[in-house]
Amino acid sequence: MEKRKGIATMKGNPVTLVGNPVQEGQMAPDFTALNLDMSPFTLSGEFGKKIIISIAPSLDTDVCDLQTMHFNEEAASFDNTLLISISMDLPSALKRYCAAREIDNAKVLSDHREADFGLKYGFLMKEFRLLARGVVIIDEKGVLRYVQIVPEIGEQPDYEDALSFLKRL
Repeated sequence: MEKRKGIATMKGNPVTLVGNPVQEGQMAPDFTALNLDMSPFTLSGEFGKKIIISIAPSLDTDVCDLQTMHFNEEAASFDNTLLISISMDLPSALKRYCAAREIDNAKVLSDHREADFGLKYGFLMKEFRLLARGVVIIDEKGVLRYVQIVPEIGEQPDYEDALSFLKRL
């Protein structure tokens, strides 16, 4: 398992990203996470549409909330596109969050149980057992086309870059 430093910081302090870093152009690694009802979600079952994955440490923080709300609003304007929002939050906490914030355009997932997404995509922060902030875009054939890891975890992703890339896909 690879460990990488110098890619992201939290409050200015370097974090260690653990797992296999993904590269644009490779097949998207299949992963399993938990739906809000604790049932398993598997990425490979969604191939055939464009997929944008919004990755956040915890939806119960201001920046993660802004990120989730922003992508939730934008997702409705894309045809044949699935928006996934993934964090290490427990499914019960995510369910309450989605109900309170009226999240209806995103498939909200928990990577809490096995950190399968975090490890297979190289987004797991060793120091906190949280996911680093970022965005991943996968095309209809299951190929990774875009990977953004936000350099400072407390900042928002570059929405414009990610969404304009998705529009061109």
